[in-house]
Amino acid sequence: MSTTTNENSADTAVQADQELASHEVQLTDVAAGKVRSLLEQEGRTDLRLRVAVQPGGCSGLIYQLYFDERLLEGDAVRDYDGVEVVVDKMSVPYLSGASIDFEDTISKQGFTIDNPNAGGSCACGDSFH
Repeated sequence: MSTTTNENSADTAVQADQELASHEVQLTDVAAGKVRSLLEQEGRTDLRLRVAVQPGGCSGLIYQLYFDERLLEGDAVRDYDGVEVVVDKMSVPYLSGASIDFEDTISKQGFTIDNPNAGGSCACGDSFH
């Protein structure tokens, strides 16, 4: 019995660590509202907004924003009035202080990321360095 109890205790400790890990990515109220709306349209309450930085693009790094039901080891999570934003441990330093917004104008519609860590970006704005 004690083996089962120890394993469950270890699982609880890992879950507690994941819950305590946070990040410094900001989500505006407008962006949180849009995420909430998209999740309602899909009928999914189990999804989180995952923000990541991956190699690629003409400037070296690209942003990825997508819905994810998983929480991976080392993920940092922050809640914005019911909208969870998840950042993987490798992306946290690249996104520290970044702000995610949503624009809906006649000339532009979509999520935008204002990242103080980006040294520059390409002309199309899809990648940074």
